[in-house]
Amino acid sequence: MTTADPLVNRSEYWYPESKDRAIGVLNALRAYRSAEVAMRKRTRDSMGMGETDLTAIRYLLEAERRGHAVTAKDLARRLEVSSASVTALIDRLVESDHVRRDPHPTDRRSVVIVPTHDTDTEVRDTLGRMHEVMMERAEALSPDEARVVERFLREMANALDEVPVEPTGSSTLH
Repeated sequence: MTTADPLVNRSEYWYPESKDRAIGVLNALRAYRSAEVAMRKRTRDSMGMGETDLTAIRYLLEAERRGHAVTAKDLARRLEVSSASVTALIDRLVESDHVRRDPHPTDRRSVVIVPTHDTDTEVRDTLGRMHEVMMERAEALSPDEARVVERFLREMANALDEVPVEPTGSSTLH
């Protein structure tokens, strides 16, 4: 077939070539996401913590780098968890020596949650090589390739943000 969009057989369906390219791109995106999830699991396992714990640690380290004090309330808001859950999380991270509670610099009735120096080192050691490899691959892109990839990923993020989620078990299906 000599059209601009020749048909390609894919799993008993016939797709135009553009649809086949799109499927290939989305499959590559899924493969990346799976690899990222697997890497996060290996990281959590090596540090002996869960996803929320690691997310909290990364947030606290970033806040510390920016010079921002983080209270339990700030952390609960960021993680979208209850005050009871964040208290349990902080207790767990204090017990494992990943964070400490320090007096708030301006509010003597409050405390701030601060990552320990060892936590910063542990996270850098654990995630550092992954970030180096990812940066190497990103730097290898030409300026045009980088613009295309960045635009695509932003469009994918926007598309996901725009998709409404319908409640499951809706009462409209009687």
